[in-house]
Amino acid sequence: MSTAPAGRARPAVVALAALADVACVLALASGGLATHAADEGAARLLVVAWPFAAGAAVGWLVTRAWRHPARPWPTGVVVWGCAWALGVLLRVLTGQGVAPAFQVVSFGFLAVTMLGWRGVVALVGVLRPAERRRRAAELAGRAPRDGARPSR
Repeated sequence: MSTAPAGRARPAVVALAALADVACVLALASGGLATHAADEGAARLLVVAWPFAAGAAVGWLVTRAWRHPARPWPTGVVVWGCAWALGVLLRVLTGQGVAPAFQVVSFGFLAVTMLGWRGVVALVGVLRPAERRRRAAELAGRAPRDGARPSR
């Protein structure tokens, strides 16, 4: 993930990462609705999704995810954990269902999706030839040849 001069991710990258996390939450909610309440509309989708989206937002704040939004650790793990734990807690506090099976499914689904997209981004970064050359040069203790900035 390329960064801006201050070591923070570019605004477009931050926006895409936030949208990816929201998409994970919406996919969870829409899958649940399709299984249990297919005839309900978009308003119901938002009712189901908001607790997990709020939890993910807290995770973003806790990790300051806008700095490195695609890092699986710690950003991804904390955002996922907050999304799930606070999502379930908010569902309890608002009288929504939290059956044990739902807790297991939401835990696994959010883990696979929220950590999965970050894992793919990390893997692509490692497999890019310029990134591989930069990492090899860094490990060998010399400056990279292609003009890439050393990582922090």
